[in-house]
Amino acid sequence: MSIFQEMTNRDRVFEFLVPEHSPVDVRHGGILYLEDVSVSFDGFKAINNLNLTIDDGELRCIIGPNGAGKTTMMDIITGKTRPDTGSVWFGSRHNLLRMNEPDIASLGIGRKFQKPTVFEALTVFENLELAMATDKRVLPTLTSKLAGEQRDRIDEVLTLIGLAPLRDREAGILSHGQKQWLEIGMLLMQKPRLLLVDEPVAGMTEQEMERTAELLTSLAGKQSVVVVEHDMGFVRSIARKVTVLHQGSVLAEGTMDQVSNDPEVVKVYLGEEA
Repeated sequence: MSIFQEMTNRDRVFEFLVPEHSPVDVRHGGILYLEDVSVSFDGFKAINNLNLTIDDGELRCIIGPNGAGKTTMMDIITGKTRPDTGSVWFGSRHNLLRMNEPDIASLGIGRKFQKPTVFEALTVFENLELAMATDKRVLPTLTSKLAGEQRDRIDEVLTLIGLAPLRDREAGILSHGQKQWLEIGMLLMQKPRLLLVDEPVAGMTEQEMERTAELLTSLAGKQSVVVVEHDMGFVRSIARKVTVLHQGSVLAEGTMDQVSNDPEVVKVYLGEEA
């Protein structure tokens, strides 16, 4: 049994992953709402009347051909891009279109880009420590003394992401997959309510893909996780619900079997005329 499988034991609840005092109101079930969202770049409509709802604790996979609007959608959620029309809400209280990128991140939305971004000269442990620190400057973080609770929290995340044996290894010499897990761990140190994960298995070995699937599925229920991915085998291995984007809109939604058998989805992926 892998370490990720051990960590998915339902009898154990990882309270260290859950915000102590979350301001997000999810009494109505949804944690993220995009309604009638559209945005154009130089006349090209990257997002076209997009409607999407993500439930609290849900693992959702977003697929679609190149140019479908997947990256633009994440840019809008995180405040990097402002739509021309529509509304985006985090829970029922927070209008993300009125917030800047740092405020959205502090509210509990974490984003992992396709290329891992870690501090390669620091150890795995130090990367997680830096991600947790209130003062984000490197020197104050590394010279401050960790409380026992903080150290325990780092140890828990190290175990969850499968890097506990490599805690003192410099991040720069990790494999590509290990760097991806470390970056996910760095996001978890910030106790997000929503994780946006962009193509997490690009460039991974088959074994790394399997372990990544175990990690992401273990997070569902504790965080809401939105995974954008092109590898259909990987999507099938983790997907509960899949949303297919095409030309900036939702083309289909349902289980992997449902969307993969949808005639319109087949046309899009095979490049046939509609």
